[in-house]
Amino acid sequence: MTLRINFHSDTEKKAFYLHLAYSLLDGIILGVLALNEFILIKELKGSPYQIGFLFQFTTVVLLFSIPFNEFIKRKVNKTKFMRLIAVLTRAPLLLLLFFPKTLSGHIDSFFYQVVFLGIFLVYYSTNPLIFPMINGYLKNSYKHENFSKLYGYASTVNKLIMLVATFLFGLLLDYQSYSYIYVYPFLAVLGITSIYILTQINYQAPLEQKTGSIRASLKKVQKNLLHILKSNKPFRDFEIGFMFYGFAWLVSIAVIAIFLKNELKLSYSGIAFYKNFYNTVSILLTPFFGKLMGKVNPRKFAVYTFLMMLLYLLFMGLTQYFPAYYEIFNIKIYYSLILSFLSYGVFGAMMGILWYIGSAYFSKDENAADYQSIHISLTGVRGAFAPLVGIFFYKIIDFSGVFLIGIISLLIGIFVLIISIRKYK
Repeated sequence: MTLRINFHSDTEKKAFYLHLAYSLLDGIILGVLALNEFILIKELKGSPYQIGFLFQFTTVVLLFSIPFNEFIKRKVNKTKFMRLIAVLTRAPLLLLLFFPKTLSGHIDSFFYQVVFLGIFLVYYSTNPLIFPMINGYLKNSYKHENFSKLYGYASTVNKLIMLVATFLFGLLLDYQSYSYIYVYPFLAVLGITSIYILTQINYQAPLEQKTGSIRASLKKVQKNLLHILKSNKPFRDFEIGFMFYGFAWLVSIAVIAIFLKNELKLSYSGIAFYKNFYNTVSILLTPFFGKLMGKVNPRKFAVYTFLMMLLYLLFMGLTQYFPAYYEIFNIKIYYSLILSFLSYGVFGAMMGILWYIGSAYFSKDENAADYQSIHISLTGVRGAFAPLVGIFFYKIIDFSGVFLIGIISLLIGIFVLIISIRKYK
């Protein structure tokens, strides 16, 4: 089957193929890292709080999205800067080569656990720098009418490769559990190479970017963002609802990883199976919900999205009390867990759209970036505490209690949005 694309220029064509190559390599990286927390749990014997910290790293860095964005605007040579960032944040993965195949004791384990966490703190710390710059490269080369289509093609390749990488890495870990000490350093090479490929795209920074001091710009941005929250009440309610949803998701995410390993005793290939199951559902349903999003009030769309997350937690919790399953190829197929991840797949398709573009429905075109800045920054706020709060409650009230807290938080978020829809049309 031949993919036919009407490119507007050779520049756009070159950018697309470079973007496609980047997406392929990035899909391998994301697929392997999908099992990251389980390596920390099973191989490095990480504690529940360490699992919480690992998840916290991925979201708390979003707190710095606004200052990082102002910093990026003042970088004229973005290509050189991107490549430097790639080397500094991906190269530490090479340290995994020095990890032992087995850990000999408590002190030994703690040292490697801390090093592992430190490596990924560095890895995730510059996401707020890298992600906006990637979009800048693409927007600079793709024509407006082709942007979503070309981005969609590359994203599809990324997700499909990710599914394959997760599955194969899960099989490899079941066969040789310490294989991560060889695979992760390979990711360092892939990560640096992928950024290098992407930065082959021609990029010209707008001339007006180096204006004023960062401090003055941040004060202006902060004032503007507070004004938006005060004046746009439907958007404010949307973000309040998102705060309760985000707390529910983050408070349970690390606990779910522990639940799948300790309570359900899933193998690496079993974990890969469930992750790929919900990702496949999400990929298949995303086009449908993408069309639906434009026809539905985003607050109403969020209500149904949160409801699917609620079902995910509900069926996850029920698995503890109804642990019936059958086994095939060393994979435990829990009946209730299938329903849980089916719900999560639907949720993933909806949230994948809502999180990225939901805020834009409340703004004028020229203010869309400001609204998304608020949205991303608030994600960082809840990420700063929610994963560790989840572990704290897990220690006190076990898995079911944490899942119940998440469900209650989602119900509050849904209630806030329903009231808002009725109050502000």
